[in-house]
Amino acid sequence: MNVIYVLWLRQLKRFVRARSRIVASAGQPLLYLLVLGYGLGPVFQKAGMGSYLQFIAPGVIAMTVLFTSIFSGIELIWDRQFGFLKETLVAPVPRLWIMVGRTLGGATVAVIQGVVFLLICFLAGFRVHDFMALPLAVVFMALIGIMFTALGTAIASVLSDFQGFQLVMNFLVMPLFFLSGAMFPLSNLPGALKILTSLDPVSYGVDGLRHALVGNAYFGLATDLAVLAIGSALLLVLASRLFSRIQV
Repeated sequence: MNVIYVLWLRQLKRFVRARSRIVASAGQPLLYLLVLGYGLGPVFQKAGMGSYLQFIAPGVIAMTVLFTSIFSGIELIWDRQFGFLKETLVAPVPRLWIMVGRTLGGATVAVIQGVVFLLICFLAGFRVHDFMALPLAVVFMALIGIMFTALGTAIASVLSDFQGFQLVMNFLVMPLFFLSGAMFPLSNLPGALKILTSLDPVSYGVDGLRHALVGNAYFGLATDLAVLAIGSALLLVLASRLFSRIQV
């Protein structure tokens, strides 16, 4: 179990040292929050939907956690290319522990990023409906972080270089985000789009965060938790299998 703690701590140290990464990772979500939150706010309000800033903030927080966790998993490619992974794999411990330690470390970093961006949302004018529900929001951030760090690890276990990373972002991560309902309500969607959003695991993370932060949920709290928990478990199993086959 010590190796899990060591790898978890290593991920946190990387995060602390890369101060520029903290600022850079908040750039795109902040753009969405301010430009869309205030730009489309009047249109959203005239449609009788209330404040668009209140609606979009949980989705943008989920975006921050999603992108950070995927990048944490993809760091495995970097470690493989520069020999850091080989140093880890020669340790006399099961590879499963190594994968779990990396995943928990990446998920922790993603949650920290999500909490930091939540504070930024407060500065932008976002308000939660109940501060007692903030721990529930952190739970959803953690589930999103674990799920997509495991997904990033699974992808990085297959890729041998960064050439395929742009494909992963363009054809997997971005569609998952835009179909999640982070930018638009999931009610009254066309049939095909409704099916796609229901199949998107990020939709349940966004919905859970929206329930915790603003008190609105589309799927329901129990459904959100169940889908994220099962999805995280399945992706952890997949990541562990693929990680165990890595050749360095």
